[in-house]
Amino acid sequence: MSIRKVEPRDEPAIHDLLARHADSSMFLRSNLLAGGLVDHGAVYQGTWVAAFEGELAVGTAAHCWNGMLLLQAPTYTETLARAALRATASGGRKLSGLAGPLEQVRIVVDALGLAASISTMSEERLYAIELDDMVVPTSLDEGRLRCRRSREGDIELCARWRAAFLVEALGANAGPALLARATHEVEQAHVRRELFVLEDPSGAPLASSAFNARLPDIAQVGGVYTPPEHRSRGHGRAVVAGSLVIARQDGVRRAVLFTGRGNQPAQRAYEALGFAPVGTFGLCLLSSPA
Repeated sequence: MSIRKVEPRDEPAIHDLLARHADSSMFLRSNLLAGGLVDHGAVYQGTWVAAFEGELAVGTAAHCWNGMLLLQAPTYTETLARAALRATASGGRKLSGLAGPLEQVRIVVDALGLAASISTMSEERLYAIELDDMVVPTSLDEGRLRCRRSREGDIELCARWRAAFLVEALGANAGPALLARATHEVEQAHVRRELFVLEDPSGAPLASSAFNARLPDIAQVGGVYTPPEHRSRGHGRAVVAGSLVIARQDGVRRAVLFTGRGNQPAQRAYEALGFAPVGTFGLCLLSSPA
């Protein structure tokens, strides 16, 4: 076994590793597709390390441009995390958080003594679905609601909704800085054509969702938000289904998402569409970069 920095020649082995754990590797897989394995500090790029047994990659960790440490390390978890952080230390990159399978995130948090620095520790249930098996709500089938890709005129409202989602789901601090962050994220999703709006027959927006990671055949749903005045009417379920109907037309065949382990209303909504639990996922954000 060897642990070393990943090089471009290792890309097939890394692809193979991530494909074996496809549902819990979407951030890594989409970053690899968009940014490659060479780290110049650009968006989606990171410094990757991996454990190899012969030519087979058995675990990896990537310390990304934004400080997040992304894990797919079923073995050698702590060693890979430390190796990725050492590889970026000379360039001054700090650790802002971790994401990956929940047990792996917990191992690294404990090993690095990060508990006192955590601002958010989100323990999520990971769900997946084959889109051919999805149950589309009758409200969409019958035209009582419509889901569409975002337009320029949606950005301001969706940014406010995104900021509210970040406060509600991740404990972010409301204010101008958060709204600026939310606006940037919404604009990027809009440009990628991965931001979706649910509306009633009059065109009034009711809910929104986005893809926070995407490959040609699989999408990861994220940021599902229904404002309080429109809740308990199935709108969150409808916007997710509607976005995936559109994605299916583009060739996507599978979707994943995660939701809080205690968020039973969301779990019931996704299970009603046909999503089934396939594991757990962890998202840990630090109050200050370490």
